[in-house]
Amino acid sequence: MRGRPRLAALGMALLLALYLVFSAVYAVRLLQDPQPIVQAMGWALIVLPLIGGWALGAELLFGYRVEKLAGRLEAEGGIPQDALPAKTSGRLEREAADAVFDRYAAEVAENPESWAHWFRLALAYDAARDRRRARWAMRQSIAFAKASSAL
Repeated sequence: MRGRPRLAALGMALLLALYLVFSAVYAVRLLQDPQPIVQAMGWALIVLPLIGGWALGAELLFGYRVEKLAGRLEAEGGIPQDALPAKTSGRLEREAADAVFDRYAAEVAENPESWAHWFRLALAYDAARDRRRARWAMRQSIAFAKASSAL
């Protein structure tokens, strides 16, 4: 199952990279125009591919590191197997999600520098559809994994 999401992400990254290349080429063409206004537009347009390229690289690196840590945690048998009840809409039942979340938050409080505990907390945030906190917790996990040479 990991293959399809990875291919989808790489496909989207390739399309974005292609768009960024076309934007950069167009920006260079605008820079070659003799009119100052057009050249200013070219300079403004050249910034977008630079920012986009940086963001694309950062997201791909984040995904690679998450996948590497997930594989390691799975090999160690540390991936949670919690089967939480869901509503017909697909959202988790709040009480069950809170109970699981509280357990993982307590584990992180007991082991604040453990990348594996942070990873499981990120999964709990993700299951509760709190993507912002899930990414934050996953970044914590990656930082602690790098510090402990686990990544």
